[in-house]
Amino acid sequence: MTETAPRPTLEAVAERAGVSRATVSRVVNGAHGVREALAERVRRAVEELGYVPNQAARSLVTRRHQAVAVVAAEPETRVFADPYFAQQLRGISKELTAHDNQLVLLLTEGREDHARVGRYLAGGHVDGALVFSLHLDDPLPGLVRGAGLPTVFGGRPHWDDGRDDVVYVDSDNRGGARSAVRHLAGLGRTRIAHITGPLDQTSAADRLTGFRDVRSGAGAELTARGDFTSGGGERAMRELLDRCPDLDAVFAANDLTAAGALRVLRERGRRVPDDVAVVGFDDMLPVAEETDPPLTTVRQDIEGMGRLMARLLLRGLDGGPAADDTDAPRAAATTAPGVVLPTTLVRRATA
Repeated sequence: MTETAPRPTLEAVAERAGVSRATVSRVVNGAHGVREALAERVRRAVEELGYVPNQAARSLVTRRHQAVAVVAAEPETRVFADPYFAQQLRGISKELTAHDNQLVLLLTEGREDHARVGRYLAGGHVDGALVFSLHLDDPLPGLVRGAGLPTVFGGRPHWDDGRDDVVYVDSDNRGGARSAVRHLAGLGRTRIAHITGPLDQTSAADRLTGFRDVRSGAGAELTARGDFTSGGGERAMRELLDRCPDLDAVFAANDLTAAGALRVLRERGRRVPDDVAVVGFDDMLPVAEETDPPLTTVRQDIEGMGRLMARLLLRGLDGGPAADDTDAPRAAATTAPGVVLPTTLVRRATA
């Protein structure tokens, strides 16, 4: 049987680098106060010896696991099929990786999942949590608070009451919706309909409010409920055309919804944008640039939102402020502890 070579120790690295064990420990643990020349010698010795820090021992010293739970309040079929989540997870992963933290993805679909996630969060496995896609009756916020974990939410939480312990990152959903509907009205469209998202989520509710800000006189027949999926967009578009065959524009709550609406308009023989103009929301390029015709939409920086969520959490773990103007210099609003990022209308061929 071949014997396994012993793992290099801190002492071995210190001897190779010609520095003290304490200096090696500070460099390995990312502490400040080591001259760059010495730090470079330590890093070179670590690489030459193949030294790997003992994470268990490191956690005892730093009280950090270098791991963050990312909790999506959606079933896995939705998370892995919707490019929105891929972009947000990409942003979170980039920021965590840049700071040597692991991403632990947790998905919830039913009560048993909530219980499992609650037990995991309370078990001391992670340093904090990033939570997004919450619904009105979701027990996740209570579970996170019960676990005592530092948390940043993706999207304005529905219970936001100005408390300093609720940190979130959101887009200007209401303002973006207003810009979309004003654009359609500016094209001379007078029968503008709206396909909503799931109204138990604040993003969808805010976009509906933005639509009503501009079209306050629109009747209920010009609004149909969707669910942020292309199938939901198809169903809602058929419903709208059956009720209002003379509609001449549609603001869809997201790009997937708009893609479904475009398919139905084509099936019904409606020309886009000649007969019906369409605007979406998100500007997810795999969707918006592949629709026929390419989709006019409201852009939000989905990946940037993910990076900012992770950055705020890590800053809080390091004892810094939750949110300030330096986090998002282009923010539409920064009302600590929430950051609201701006949106931009991107014009393509559908409107």
